[in-house]
Amino acid sequence: MSDRHIARQWWAGGRLSPRARLGTAVVAGLLAVVTLLVWNSPQNPVEAQALTSTQARELAAQVAALQGELTDTRNTLTAREDELAALHASQDKAASERAAAELRSQAQRAAAAEQEEAARTKTYQDKAAAERAAAAARGRFSWASERADEAARAKAAAQARQRAADGRAEFYQGLAAQRLAATVAAQKAAADAEAKARDAEARAEAANPTPTPQPLPSAPSLAQLIHPSTRQFGLYTAQSPFNWAGWDDVVAKVGVRPTIAGYFQGWDKPFRSDAVVRSWRKGAMPLLSWESIDSSAGNDQAIDPAYSLPRIIDGTYDDYLRTYARDVVALGLPLAIRLDHEMNGSWYPWAERDWGGGFQNGNHKGDYVKMWRHVHDIFEQEGANAYVLWIWAPNIVNRLPSYARSSSWYMKTLYPGDAYVDWVGLSGYFRPPYASDQTPTFSYTFDRSLAQLREVAPGKPILLAEVGASEIGDQKPEWVTSFFDAFADPRYDDIVGLAWFHHAITTYSGGTRVTNDWRIDSRRDSLQAFVDGITDPAAGFVGGSAAAASAPSATATPSPSPAPTASPTPTPSPTPTASPAPTPSSAPTSSPTPDPSPDPGPTSGSSPSPSPTGEAIESSPPTSTTRPSSDPTTTAPPSSQGEP
Repeated sequence: MSDRHIARQWWAGGRLSPRARLGTAVVAGLLAVVTLLVWNSPQNPVEAQALTSTQARELAAQVAALQGELTDTRNTLTAREDELAALHASQDKAASERAAAELRSQAQRAAAAEQEEAARTKTYQDKAAAERAAAAARGRFSWASERADEAARAKAAAQARQRAADGRAEFYQGLAAQRLAATVAAQKAAADAEAKARDAEARAEAANPTPTPQPLPSAPSLAQLIHPSTRQFGLYTAQSPFNWAGWDDVVAKVGVRPTIAGYFQGWDKPFRSDAVVRSWRKGAMPLLSWESIDSSAGNDQAIDPAYSLPRIIDGTYDDYLRTYARDVVALGLPLAIRLDHEMNGSWYPWAERDWGGGFQNGNHKGDYVKMWRHVHDIFEQEGANAYVLWIWAPNIVNRLPSYARSSSWYMKTLYPGDAYVDWVGLSGYFRPPYASDQTPTFSYTFDRSLAQLREVAPGKPILLAEVGASEIGDQKPEWVTSFFDAFADPRYDDIVGLAWFHHAITTYSGGTRVTNDWRIDSRRDSLQAFVDGITDPAAGFVGGSAAAASAPSATATPSPSPAPTASPTPTPSPTPTASPAPTPSSAPTSSPTPDPSPDPGPTSGSSPSPSPTGEAIESSPPTSTTRPSSDPTTTAPPSSQGEP
């Protein structure tokens, strides 16, 4: 605002307050009195003196009147001031009332806003609840749809299994006639052989009425076996150690003598001292895969209440176990026992869990460890542990359900403890169906499982206790090369050796019969890859050329090996055993359990040869006498989470 504008407002008037107007009037009155006095004052002393005398009274009267007016003005001013104070008080009261009204209005507006916000919040909450309810309904619908889809898939799978079962039933009906003929022929051959044996025995007795018993072969101590100085080459062949024909053929082709002889036996059979004696005479440590099931049981028979783990734990088989242990002591020769292998799978009665993670065959968490310790304790009480190298050997985890594959927790629950185990092992095959990311390498096949094994039993020697590679896919030579290259890698120094499953086995995969040829000499290039690998000094395997087969091995000091025979020649033991003496037979009493498959079955073709389990199994020549073990790696059901 400018000074000019301020001056105009001062003298030109404007809207002044009553008090200002009154003050202005008083000042104007005083100025008028002063002016009057000045104009009426005398021009000289004489005139003034004259005026004083004549006008004194008038002037005094005027002054008195002015004083009265001033008093009135003061009184008026005071009254105006009182009025002004009252006006101010009224204005202040009105302002207070307006402020109070404004506060009340604000409070009302705030309350209304709160009510509005509460209403909006409730609306949002109701909307969110409705959305959650809708989402839950959609989720229930989705869950129901998924369950329906799963039920449909399960029904389709059941139908497929039924069709496969119908096909197998039809196949086995045709096979029964072949088995009957084979059995009759075998019985006739056995009778002929027995008659010839009696004739030979009679002639021998006539020539030498007091024969000298053949001494037991020598063998290393158990401590030497547990801590070998070189890697061990194990081999499972048809009917070994009861017949060495297949074994000797491998030795001739590979040029390296095996130091471990693998064979299988069920709990319905007594201890075979002849298997141990014949193995040591061949310069090989006997490796018994000891299965708590009848030898005649089907390979896919995961449910057998007679052999549930609780029944073993509660002592049902204690008499059998004690007799077996005493026979081991009576013989006095060491052997390795792989008790109830592949326990982390679901295809054997001793498995605690089925494929989906639930318990099976009456078994529960911890029963496998209790069973193992129970058997081990009986052997300890009978003194047999002085002769037994105990091998705990799960299956590779690559295609197991996620509860057994994703971490080592499940494997840990099955480990009996360091005091009950000498070696740990693995069963592992390079086999179809192949995963999209699978490579024909040692690393892909074994690394994940070895990592779990080392977490469970750090520092324990590791035996690849049952291995092989299929020709399907034409990658076997490449895999075999990678397999032996790994033994030169320091990362695998804790692996003490391997046991190769030298069989060709036919099983069902997806309802179709498939033959996997695991044999070392399945093809020329596969054989060459094996020979190149095992004879590489960097691999560190024991043995030498076939020509040096009679030389002592680093594992044992064998007696001269007998010539291969078409039928087993039982060796009498000078030490009596508690079990019945074995009877010579054209078939062994124990059979290896080869490559796992959930739905095994024989092939058609040549007449099957009887197996030690009472089950004839066909394969490509030479005919395999082993029975395949069940394993979900062929037709794996959907994996699911087990116990955390």
